[in-house]
Amino acid sequence: MPAPVIKILETPEEMTAVEELQRQVWHGSETDVVPAHVFIAAIHNGGIVAGAYLENRLIGFVFGFPGIEKTPDGPRPKHCSHMLGIHPDHRDGGIGFALKRAQWQIVRHQGLDHITWTYDPLLSRNAYLNIAKLGAVCNTYRRAEYGDMRDGLNAGLPSDRFQVDWWINTRRVERRLGKRVRKPLNLDHFSQAELQPLYAPHASTGNLPRPPEHFSPLEGKLALAEIPSDFNALKEKDFALARDWRFFTREVFETAFSAGYIVTDFVNDHGGSFYVFSNGETTLQ
Repeated sequence: MPAPVIKILETPEEMTAVEELQRQVWHGSETDVVPAHVFIAAIHNGGIVAGAYLENRLIGFVFGFPGIEKTPDGPRPKHCSHMLGIHPDHRDGGIGFALKRAQWQIVRHQGLDHITWTYDPLLSRNAYLNIAKLGAVCNTYRRAEYGDMRDGLNAGLPSDRFQVDWWINTRRVERRLGKRVRKPLNLDHFSQAELQPLYAPHASTGNLPRPPEHFSPLEGKLALAEIPSDFNALKEKDFALARDWRFFTREVFETAFSAGYIVTDFVNDHGGSFYVFSNGETTLQ
């Protein structure tokens, strides 16, 4: 597939195309579609909408706006990246990475060094992009962040989310988005480290992974937490099992973060999908 053309979107006509793309990405309630006038207002006040085009057709977009975060030294500016959507026919083709890379470049030119966004931590495709490929980190878990959601991807489950931190001027991020991109890691790369698997999923009816009843206490420098490799497919086959995974991993992630661990990597290996937690800031590079 040819590389998509990435461009900054500014006109009402371009925003109308973004409206339509939302309907194709997140099937569900029309009230959840962000309207064109909101995008226009945002970009006139420091916001960014970038689009990916293939043969003059919009197939992906990223949207964010300036924000304020609380720190011990007082409020400081950041960029809040709110939406990243790729047409279902063009996923897993590097388009999301290209859009985030464009966002990274634009926000740096605005003089900001911090971008945050949220995503469902049980979606392995999103985790791999956000953590492994982009170099974001996470130590914030938000329960039911958006209340009851009505779109086809989120309806029926608590809208728990990771809020990730993307420190865009760090060596960690530069190594992933620069010309010499860091190669993805696998479990063998961690074999010499003090890596602690927190639990092992069980097989359930239909060979779907089921969370265990308990997980190990966090003790080492690095901890490993496995999630379903295809949570959406699991949810379609067994919704009750999907809820079990939501509540089990909620406890795992909140326990890890309260103990001072940070999500610093994500690995797809040996047929599984794994978060890597680092104790403190030991592995932020």
